[in-house]
Amino acid sequence: MNAIKAVLDVTLKWLCVILFSFLVLVVCWQVFSRQVLHDPATWTTSLAQYLFVWLALFGSAYVFSDRGHIAVDFLVRALKINEKRTTEVFVQVVILLFAVFVLVYGGIRGVDLTWSQKISGLPLNIGAMYLALPISGVVTAFYAIYHLVEALHGRGLPNDNDEEIREAI
Repeated sequence: MNAIKAVLDVTLKWLCVILFSFLVLVVCWQVFSRQVLHDPATWTTSLAQYLFVWLALFGSAYVFSDRGHIAVDFLVRALKINEKRTTEVFVQVVILLFAVFVLVYGGIRGVDLTWSQKISGLPLNIGAMYLALPISGVVTAFYAIYHLVEALHGRGLPNDNDEEIREAI
């Protein structure tokens, strides 16, 4: 499972770098064509929206990999180890359910409903943008399962060696 996570982490990192670089280039061309050439490229707005959605979804999945997301864990760190484990398992199960039902299932339904809708100026359809939902949902579900297994083995739990915790107790 660690090998899969490592490959997925590297893949997501480079995918985010490529998407962000391409987004910057598209937006720069958009500004250049509008301000300098006085002939705005109509396709750039739609493409920038697509790239931004894909970047946001894959970037959030990548951040979730290393638990870099926003978390208020002061109370969890103050709990005893068994309570920490229980809390962490509960949180990972909730995240897993969200990823499966909202991102994967809802994303597949969104793709299905919008696949035939075309976008003017691009040879893509709206369903292609929604395709990022189920893909990022599968990745997020994998990370939730990974963190769930880690929590069940007592690894990756917030520690109580934090000075903030010692001062509060």
